[in-house]
Amino acid sequence: MFPSFLPTTVGKLTEPASIALAQSIEQIAIATPLSTQPITTTYVRQGSGGTPFVLIHGFDGSVLEFRRLLPLLAVQNQTWAVDLLGFGFTDRPFGVKFRPSDMKTHLYYFWKILINKPIILVGASMGGAAAIDFTLTYPEVVQKLVLIDSAGLTGSSSLSKLMFPPLDYLATQFLRHPKVRASISRAAYKNKQLASLDAQLCTALHLECSDWHKALIAFTKSGGYSAFRFKKLAEIVQPTLILWGDSDKILGTRDAKRFKLAIPNSKLIWIKDCGHVPHLEQPQITAQNILEFL
Repeated sequence: MFPSFLPTTVGKLTEPASIALAQSIEQIAIATPLSTQPITTTYVRQGSGGTPFVLIHGFDGSVLEFRRLLPLLAVQNQTWAVDLLGFGFTDRPFGVKFRPSDMKTHLYYFWKILINKPIILVGASMGGAAAIDFTLTYPEVVQKLVLIDSAGLTGSSSLSKLMFPPLDYLATQFLRHPKVRASISRAAYKNKQLASLDAQLCTALHLECSDWHKALIAFTKSGGYSAFRFKKLAEIVQPTLILWGDSDKILGTRDAKRFKLAIPNSKLIWIKDCGHVPHLEQPQITAQNILEFL
């Protein structure tokens, strides 16, 4: 059975990994300084023992992004995935600004309430920028850092310039269009056959959540994650694993080497025959590298 808070279209999922992860999604009300009311937050927890993994999804994503990777990590370690504030199936409270700083605060209180011990933080794409930001702010929380085709070395999207009425609404409706999302999904993979209808549903299911477009507009208008300076990245003291698809057509491959140069105690591993989402396209190899790094 699927959780009742998920949209009914979740029943159209066909891949066993997608179905299993969707069935395991939970919610908890997290008290934060961001709102007078607790923020109902969606997450997945599997496995036990070891240093906990916390997985952070990419832009306009959800915990379903880790449907193939999370079970592999959970075999050996307690593993969490969480929907960031303003994204996925986590509530979007009125009055919250959905800036990166708010997302970081929300993630900290999620960690404090449910985990409250040092973690291995894993961020994919925009989730990598979020993971870097969190690590720099709360270094005592993060024991090791894993970046998967990470954002964080380029500035915010030019889309932010369009975020005023009515163009802001039109921009989100464009992003909602099934053909647009299918095109983005295909671009993320080297093996285009993996951009299946099930994969597209996983990336679109949360669009049915209340105020999805308002939170996305607010986040984009805030400027999102700006580029981290090399001097700032040099402050990361945690051992850092950089995983990068050698055929990434979303961010390209240049930033992989730049992250390696900027972060002192880092290791770069290329994932062969892979696009922007190694955790979906090559989950076994991705999990093996992360577990060996642990």
